[in-house]
Amino acid sequence: MSDPLKVALLGCGTVGSAVLRLLEEQAGDLTARIGRPVEVAGVAVRRPDRHPDVPAHLLTTDAHGLVTRDDVDLVVEVIGGIEPVRSLLLAAFEAGKSVVSANKALLADDGVELHAAAAKAGVDLYYEAAVAGAIPLLRPLRESLAGDQLRRVVGIVNGTTNYILSRMAETGHGFTEALAEATELGYAEADPTADVDGFDAAAKAAILASLAFHTPVSATDVYREGISAVTATDVARAAEIGCTVKLLAICERVLADGGDSVAVRVHPAMIPTTHPLASVGGAFNAVFVEAEAAGQLMFYGQGAGGDATASAVLGDLVAVARNRVAGVAGPGVTTYAGLPARPIAETPTRYHVSLDVADKPGVLATVAQEFARHGVSIATVRQDGHGDAATLVIVTHSAPDAALSATVTALREMPAVRGVTSILRVEGLS
Repeated sequence: MSDPLKVALLGCGTVGSAVLRLLEEQAGDLTARIGRPVEVAGVAVRRPDRHPDVPAHLLTTDAHGLVTRDDVDLVVEVIGGIEPVRSLLLAAFEAGKSVVSANKALLADDGVELHAAAAKAGVDLYYEAAVAGAIPLLRPLRESLAGDQLRRVVGIVNGTTNYILSRMAETGHGFTEALAEATELGYAEADPTADVDGFDAAAKAAILASLAFHTPVSATDVYREGISAVTATDVARAAEIGCTVKLLAICERVLADGGDSVAVRVHPAMIPTTHPLASVGGAFNAVFVEAEAAGQLMFYGQGAGGDATASAVLGDLVAVARNRVAGVAGPGVTTYAGLPARPIAETPTRYHVSLDVADKPGVLATVAQEFARHGVSIATVRQDGHGDAATLVIVTHSAPDAALSATVTALREMPAVRGVTSILRVEGLS
């Protein structure tokens, strides 16, 4: 109980400073839970003068020197980005240090290499905070559900986009106005590209799919669309059919005669208001898991923020520290399945399409024939308005995305169609 475990902290921004504070505030409880005290050995930052609240003797600009110090047991990384973090973590593993990270981009790009390096060194790599903030999600996928077969993981994993879409539904505003409000309130960064264009959610989807399906999945395997093209009309059309619009990360194991594959995609979609994910508002996150034996499971909570993310970091730190005290490494990530990534063109999806059409006999039949020509079955169709204001609203059955996309392209070229006013994928409709 007397010899402390020494922790090297890489980064001291919003999350890092919260980790540092919680380590101090909860020192007694952490000691009791781990079996030995935890002590910060150093904090690596780029500009020490910007951290007056951190004891000066802990601050260093030599991150490599810190993670390879003989007295350091554990490394906590909350810097973000790919380099120099990738090299720092590899150096930490080589020096026999276990790592706790919140770095979704790095893990989505180089997770296979990092796990292999950790396994070779006999140390841990934990990263609960990389997906969905404070929500306990990755460890249940990796450990609690290790005896089950997961079929689908669908989630709202980006709080910024969920806030924007929620405000669009509540106010009737367009994307630009809702984004401006999110920026003013601090939910969106000054440069919101990573969030609104789906890069953040795609990295998280890659991590979820890798764990759920025991298959190496990188961010390049994830089909990605953001929400900047979602209009107030799209949101209104969704409400008309009892749906709401969410940016979803969808990871599924697709069964086929030629062999199973993994389809991973991030895009806005209409979901019924009765779906558990539909009620997730504001900047919250939620993930819906479908397993063969366990059935349907829902994980919900704060998806971002300093304290929320730091909570997940400390949870991993306790687990890794306990393993260190016991002289073992925790269960690693398995990639035995090695399933191929299924391209979006071959992935079964459904579309909701709104068309401005000429109000004259035969138009509906002509439109229906175009869907049939591409092998797409129509689930529902209705006409709103008459004359110049005539609109056809069509929801399809499931079909390969390529067939649906080709149908929309053909519809745009039809003389009877004045315009395609709304296109969104649909999830969860019966």
